[in-house]
Amino acid sequence: MSPVYDSRDEAQLLSGMRHARQAIGRGELVVLPTDTVYGIAANAFDAGAVTRLLQAKGRGREQPPPVLVAGVSTLRALVAEIPEPVERLVEEFWPGGLTIILPAQPSLSWDLGDTRGTVAVRMPAHNLTLELLEECGPLAVSSANLTGRPAATTIDEARDMLETSVEVYIDAGPSETGIASTIVDATSLVGGSEPLVRVLREGAVDRERLRAVLGDLLEPDPPLSGAVALDETGSEGAERREVAADDEPDAAAGGSA
Repeated sequence: MSPVYDSRDEAQLLSGMRHARQAIGRGELVVLPTDTVYGIAANAFDAGAVTRLLQAKGRGREQPPPVLVAGVSTLRALVAEIPEPVERLVEEFWPGGLTIILPAQPSLSWDLGDTRGTVAVRMPAHNLTLELLEECGPLAVSSANLTGRPAATTIDEARDMLETSVEVYIDAGPSETGIASTIVDATSLVGGSEPLVRVLREGAVDRERLRAVLGDLLEPDPPLSGAVALDETGSEGAERREVAADDEPDAAAGGSA
């Protein structure tokens, strides 16, 4: 079995972080803690590593993983534009449980899957993960689970599902909340005829808090009688991409985790 490093032990933390950095550099997969649930991570700019991530979860290219970043400066480098309402969202909810979908920077050389020109980005509120992001750069991160199974909130749950498809496991104890991030699609704010922010998955940040920041730019609340049907994976069809409810940090937006 792949090694597990307990980040609550200083010696194991140092060794585990070193091996995690090396594994990511080789295009291998790492399971790490976030502020929501455990995530399975790969170098976002290594197409082979991203493919291995999708295969480990039993997922196709139509559900691309989101990207975790260490800060707003990295977000600016990954997206075509940051509209002013998104600036407000970032100021209010980052680092934290909000994944934002925007048009990707067209000059970037990467392959996250069938993104249709978008990217889902989040800055996690977890010091260990932020440190790894600072050292390794943007990571494609999906919830550490098999597609259709609940997201892992302990390292044992992740390891039982993903086994040797992952090179390194970093254990930080049970997830604090176990609630996946909220995913919003803000792509129509960039040159769209009807600027509106759509909620693709409600999680750690509820609609009330989003509306306090966005006002009428947030889509109307869905009627209680018109619930959206979910497929067996808990996915709701999105206009630009598919979003898996078992996903987090994973939520391939705009299609996502």
